[in-house]
Amino acid sequence: MSEKRDKPSRYYAVKTTAGREIDVAVIVENRVRNIHVDIRSIVMPPGIKGYVIVEAPGLDAVYPAIKELKYVKGRTLGKITRDEIEKLVKPKPIIELIKEGDIVEVIAGPFRGMKAKIIGVDKNKNEVTLNILESEFPLPITVPGDYVKPTRKQV
Repeated sequence: MSEKRDKPSRYYAVKTTAGREIDVAVIVENRVRNIHVDIRSIVMPPGIKGYVIVEAPGLDAVYPAIKELKYVKGRTLGKITRDEIEKLVKPKPIIELIKEGDIVEVIAGPFRGMKAKIIGVDKNKNEVTLNILESEFPLPITVPGDYVKPTRKQV
């Protein structure tokens, strides 16, 4: 078994039925335990439906684990690099997703629960300037970018 572990890992995308990614991952995990296939990890990237990424030394380890599975559609796609997987799994900072004119909800601080419109974004300081929509008069405030959650795009 140690000879198999010495081979470098590669990542393969397995096309599944959308919404059944967890089922495929659990079944593959059970097969790995029962038939001792050299699958090293199973990744279900958030926000990507219809694919499960399998880490294995080669396709010869992937096919026995996925063959004849009900929710696997077709063959595996080509290799995926580790950098591509990290981009899929690593969350993007909120400050990168918002821009001036967007409507957000304040989720922390004294204005928590209020809706606001973005009037300025300072990515270097990780701060946003907001205009609270629920106030009678314009009330611009500056809060950390982590204090807001996007609700909808520009109005």
